[in-house]
Amino acid sequence: MPKRVLVVDDDPAQRRILEETIKRFGYLVETAEGGDQALAALKADNAGDICLILLDLVMPGTDGMAVLSAMRSLPRKPPAIVQTANGSIDAAIGAMRAGAVDFVVKPVSPERLEVSVKNALKIEALAGEITRMKATASGNLGFADLIAGSEAMKRVIDLGKRAASSSIPVLIEGESGVGKEMIARAIQGESARRSKPFITVNCGAIPENLVESILFGHEKGSFTGASEKRIGKFVEADSGTLFLDEIGELPLDAQVKLLRALQEGEIDPVGGKQPVKVDIRLISATNQNLINLVQEGRFREDLYYRLNVFPIWVPPFRERLEDVPELVRHFTARFAAEEGKRIDGIDAEATAMLQRYSWPGNIRQLENAVFRAVVLADTPMLTVNEFPQVAAHVEGYAVTVPPAPAPKDLTPRFEGPVMLGQSADTPATIHVPSTNGKDAVGIAALSDTGDIRSLEAVEADMIRLAFGRYRGRMTEIAKRLGIGRSTLYRKMREIGLEARAN
Repeated sequence: MPKRVLVVDDDPAQRRILEETIKRFGYLVETAEGGDQALAALKADNAGDICLILLDLVMPGTDGMAVLSAMRSLPRKPPAIVQTANGSIDAAIGAMRAGAVDFVVKPVSPERLEVSVKNALKIEALAGEITRMKATASGNLGFADLIAGSEAMKRVIDLGKRAASSSIPVLIEGESGVGKEMIARAIQGESARRSKPFITVNCGAIPENLVESILFGHEKGSFTGASEKRIGKFVEADSGTLFLDEIGELPLDAQVKLLRALQEGEIDPVGGKQPVKVDIRLISATNQNLINLVQEGRFREDLYYRLNVFPIWVPPFRERLEDVPELVRHFTARFAAEEGKRIDGIDAEATAMLQRYSWPGNIRQLENAVFRAVVLADTPMLTVNEFPQVAAHVEGYAVTVPPAPAPKDLTPRFEGPVMLGQSADTPATIHVPSTNGKDAVGIAALSDTGDIRSLEAVEADMIRLAFGRYRGRMTEIAKRLGIGRSTLYRKMREIGLEARAN
């Protein structure tokens, strides 16, 4: 479900103007005629879709200050921008102390309102990320913390909540990168084992000869290299949740011991003399078809039926592209904060392009694409140009590379005495003749102050010149410059030049 801005104002004309203005910014709008109606909307089942509240401060009955006060007790508090015809300092301070993130005076200009809305949403995105990080670290991450408002994910969340109310074994299935671990964490965060250990094991990343030791532990001296005792992941997860990712990669020998651990509630450490009792909630995940593995003899049938008690299928990202705008906003705020860059958001054209891409790498690919876009961005707004790999695969979109700037005429003008070691005949431009001798070009040799430019700066200009001359054809550029393609890509990254998709 797309995010909505809640506009609260008792003046119908003002409410209508604000509604149309915010719609032009690209957001859905819900309106409320007063404070009581606003609080009812904030307490409704779909209140999680409200990303911002634009609140009139002076209203009959429940006014803006009363709404801000009541919002403190709500589990989910969207950021609030207050507005009033009274622009006094005391009113602004009072609203900020009550929890507002910004204060605007009526009539507010569309430009001022757009800046305020964007800043408030960035604050909300960062606050949401901090909340998710704290919830994840404490084991209290819930389904409300997930960015999954699409229709395709409603079934997943409903099943996850049902699984959380029980200790039933859960098998989460889906392609790599769809967020299976986040679903597992949310199940634990809403279960009776919240705040207990959540131990993750990637079965495909464990060397086959160490699987039993890592899962079940070992005694000191039980095998060569066992210089000390290891308790194993099952004991680490005791009283909490054990998440076995890529369960289909587990070797057959370990599958036997895993089946016994699930049936008996106890494990046998390698070299141990007696079994160890454990109390764990098992959640497993796979991106493979376990039935096919059973038929191929690579997965035990009895273990499959033991794990597949409560299956949850997480759909691929291409089937829930409604979540793209909110996920992009979330990732942009997070990476902009990490990189220390000012990124106000993403334009409508780039958002539309991202929603037309199939995302074979799912959410993990989107996360990496946004990270790269934030690093590449030279302006506060992300555009199609910051997503070259995606643009190359979506029909109707292309990355625009600005042409190399024409070389400046830096011929020095000496009006006074010539400095020591400098001649009035010193060339200001390195002339680069073309192959036909007709359209020679030049690269500045001197700076604005008349000093010799560094080789690094001249080399950067030469690369830009070649990039424009050969229209971004990387093989041809590398050939003409006499360097390897990998070296060319590295040097282009260093000077901030983006390669075109060939």
